[in-house]
Amino acid sequence: MNYIGSKNKLSGFIKSNVEKAVSGDLSGMVFCDLFAGTGSVGRNFKTSVKQVIANDVEFYSFSLLKNYIGNHQKLHFETYLLFLNELSGIKGFIFQNYSEGGDAGRLYFSSENGQKIDAARSQIETWKNSEEIGLNLYYFLLASLIESADKVANTASVYGAYLKKIKPSAAKIMQIAPAYFELTKNPHRVYQEDANQLIKEIEGDILYLDPPYNNRQYGANYHLLNTIAKYDTFVPSGKTGLRSYYRSEYCQTSQVKNSFETLLKNARFKYIFLSYNNEGLMPAAEIREIMQGLGKYDLVTTDYQRFKADKTENRNHTASATKEYLHILEKNQ
Repeated sequence: MNYIGSKNKLSGFIKSNVEKAVSGDLSGMVFCDLFAGTGSVGRNFKTSVKQVIANDVEFYSFSLLKNYIGNHQKLHFETYLLFLNELSGIKGFIFQNYSEGGDAGRLYFSSENGQKIDAARSQIETWKNSEEIGLNLYYFLLASLIESADKVANTASVYGAYLKKIKPSAAKIMQIAPAYFELTKNPHRVYQEDANQLIKEIEGDILYLDPPYNNRQYGANYHLLNTIAKYDTFVPSGKTGLRSYYRSEYCQTSQVKNSFETLLKNARFKYIFLSYNNEGLMPAAEIREIMQGLGKYDLVTTDYQRFKADKTENRNHTASATKEYLHILEKNQ
C-alpha cells in the first residue's frame, strides 16, 4: 500500500539499528510496534523475536495486523479466494456511496470495482457470521480485500479526495490477491487501542514507536479503508463521504509533547526506538531532552524519499526528501 509514514523501505535501517543497540540475541525477546499501521516493521521482526505485540487504533490497520502479525500458522484459503474473485458484483454500500454510477456521485472506484468490493465484503461477513470460517481466515480474507481494493482506488494517494476521472490503474478490474503472512512457531498479540492506554497494560523488551508526525489524521486520510473493513451503515458526510473518525493527540501541536512524555514514562520496556522526521510537530531537540531524562540516549539518521502526497502542488514542501530520525533510548529500570 502507498501509505503515509510507511516504514517498508526503512525496515532494514530500523532493524539493523535495533540489533546494534540491543547487541544480543532477539529470539527470546518481546517486540512491540505500538503505532503499527500496515505492520511493515513488526513483520520484519516477526521471525526474529519470541513474540510481536502490534497495535493500531484504526480498524483497517487492526484488520491488516490480525492477518500479518496475528496469523502465524498455515491457512487453507485458496477455495475461498477463488470464490470471491468469481462473484458477480452487487450494488451495495460502497457502490452507491463511493463509486462511479452510484447515487452519491463519488469516484473513489470504478462502477465494476465498487460492485466487486461490495460482493466480496458481504460474502466474507456471511461466512464469518455463519461460522463457515474462523477469525484467522476472516482477517486473512479481509486484509486481502482491503489491499486489493486500495490498488484500484481512484485517488492520487490517500482518501482525502478522489480524482475527477477514472485513471487507468483504477479502471483495471480488481482481482483479490492473497495477503501472505510469515509462519512462526510462537503466537503473537494484536490490539486496537489508544497507544497511551495500551502501554499501561503491556510489557516487553523492545518498544518501537512510529506515531503520526504532523496534523494529518489517519482516520480522515484512510476513512474509506475503515468503511470497507467495518462494512457498517452510516450517512457519509460531505463531498468526500467522510465517516466519524478517531483524532490522535499526536497530530495536535498542543497535545503531542505531553502525550509522548507520558507514554515513555509508562513504558515497561528496556529499549525504546522512535521513528520521526525533521518536519514533525516535535523538534528533535525536544525529543532528545525528554528521552535523556529517562535513560541513555542515542540518535541515528538517514535520508528518505518524501511520501507522494507531500509532493503535490497543494503542499508547501520544496525538498524531495526528508531526514528520518531514529531516536534510541535505553531506559533506566
